[in-house]
Order: sequence, then structure tokens, then C-alpha cells
Amino acid sequence: MEKKPSWTGPKKPAAPRPTAEVAKKKGDNKDSKDQHAINDRIRAKEVRLVGDNVETGVYPIAEALRIADELELDLIEISPNAEPPVCKILDYQKFLYQQRKRLKEQKAKSTKVVVKEIRFGPQTDDHDYNFKLKHAQGFLKEGAKVKAYVFFKGRSILFKEQGEVLLLRFANDLEEYGKVEQMPVLEGKRMIIMLSPKKK
Repeated sequence: MEKKPSWTGPKKPAAPRPTAEVAKKKGDNKDSKDQHAINDRIRAKEVRLVGDNVETGVYPIAEALRIADELELDLIEISPNAEPPVCKILDYQKFLYQQRKRLKEQKAKSTKVVVKEIRFGPQTDDHDYNFKLKHAQGFLKEGAKVKAYVFFKGRSILFKEQGEVLLLRFANDLEEYGKVEQMPVLEGKRMIIMLSPKKK
């Protein structure tokens, strides 16, 4: 029996793979789940309205939604655990933008501050002083704080006034790059001064 030739025509096209945009939309519910219930997603029977654009008070949810609708804004639940829940009437996209901006500012403020230490002896010569001054200038330019101190060993504590003069001179020479955060103070065998970088 003669064998039939196999089909060599065009193959049935495979089902198209979802684009990145479609995949993103499918994942939206999971990844960008609303942190705040809004409008008809609020389940409470009554809410407390606060804000500049409404009269503060407790309203039935239907009334609160009506007010938001009249203002062409969104009813946003900002304190769901309060009794009754606290809501504001705002533009939801603008509200989210402000939230992200606030978080970004908080993150910037919480950035770890780098502190560089520079040690002097009570009788530091000019060469050593200038070498350390140059280092301190670099640290302050990079945005780090500088903790400079004079270490008094043994009977050299008798020269504490000399150490204070040295630190004040150091701060004065760095005036262009940093400001004094803490004046010279004696802590045990060390006299310390703190300098922070000047804001650009």
C-alpha cells in the first residue's frame, strides 16, 4: 500500500504569548494591591470624614460617597481600624503620589550617615596637620561627617588647652567645607569636635 506523503504545508500558528503589557495587567491585582480601600470597596456602614473640603463628622457610607461624587473626587479609607473608619475625600492618584513622595523623603532622611575620624596628638606638627586637613576636606566634600579628636596620653592631658586651640583652628580651616556640629568637648582622654558637611 502506497504511503501518503506527510503534510508539508504551513503549520497551524501557535497561540500568541501574552505581551509584557498584558502580563503586567494580569499581575496588577497581586502586585499593586490597593493599600487603601476606596469608594464602593469600603465595607463600613458609616465613616468619619476629615479634611479641609468637608465638614468633619460621622456619615453613613452612602452619604459620604454622594459627597465625594459631587466633588468629583474619591472617598479614601485612611484609618480602617478606627471606629468608625476615618476617610478623606481626595483625588486618589494625587493621594498615591503624595504617599510615594513622603516615603521617598523619609527614606532619604534615614540614609546612613558616614562619620570619618581624624586623630591628632596635642603637639601635632604642621606637616601632619596639613595632611589631615586635606583628608578632612575630601571627607566633607563626599558628604561625610568628620569627628576630629586630640588624644591625650599620660601626662599630656596637661596640654588640653593646646588641644582645644588645635581643634578650633581645624574647624576654622574647614569653614568653607563644613560647619561645627559640636564644639570641642573632653571625653576621658580625648577632646572631640564634630563637623558636618555644608549643604550644597
